[in-house]
Amino acid sequence: MSVHADLHVHTTVSDGSLAPEAVPAAARDAGLSVVAVTDHDRLNPAFEAPVTERAGVTVISGVELRVATADGYLDLLGYGARPTDALAAELDRLQTDRIERARTMVACVEDRLGVELAVPLEPGVGRPHVARAVADAHPEYDVQAAFESLLGEDCPCYVARDVPDFERGAALLREACALVGLAHPLRYPDPEAALSRAASLDAVELHYPYAADPSLAPVERAIDAHDLVPTGGSDAHGETLGAAGLDREAYERVADRLP
Repeated sequence: MSVHADLHVHTTVSDGSLAPEAVPAAARDAGLSVVAVTDHDRLNPAFEAPVTERAGVTVISGVELRVATADGYLDLLGYGARPTDALAAELDRLQTDRIERARTMVACVEDRLGVELAVPLEPGVGRPHVARAVADAHPEYDVQAAFESLLGEDCPCYVARDVPDFERGAALLREACALVGLAHPLRYPDPEAALSRAASLDAVELHYPYAADPSLAPVERAIDAHDLVPTGGSDAHGETLGAAGLDREAYERVADRLP
């Protein structure tokens, strides 16, 4: 499939390595015509309009918001964002929580390993920043080892986040965004439970670069059952885009919902 639109991209505004101003060129280099910037718990200030054109590329302003359910965390994607006061206040609260969480994790790692970590305690900070700092500071760790031994959910320096519940998170996004969907449904421990939540959303991420090659049949059934808009994206945290996404025809259903 020729990818026309990559609708799941992160930048340095959260935990990606691609600067926001470099997004259009990176999209063009990947042969894309459309890209959605979906930083974690932040609306990217470089793209204030819901949809804009930059260097011949359509850029959609979006956000990826983590929410809590009885079955665990889920990630929601909002597209075509016009920020409301309520969403802005919640994103500000989440950034404060991210900074305090990172501060606690850094202190724990420094105490356990006897190192000093260079982690910028500023909006957007997350576990990947701490893991990269561990890899820079200690020769026995790379980023994966830092997650597996120190920062993973069952590990000694893990700190849980204080995120909104599913209903509140979905309501905040629905008020601010033209389209709200469930991200990467087959990544969750219970995909069927996750997909059942999509019934109250607009969309679900159908195309995604899963590590394995799972059957997409459960996602396709949810799309048919709940009349969802299929989306797709690479979840890029690096500088190469387009590993997954939508072809031109599939993107039209998304475009029809955008401002």
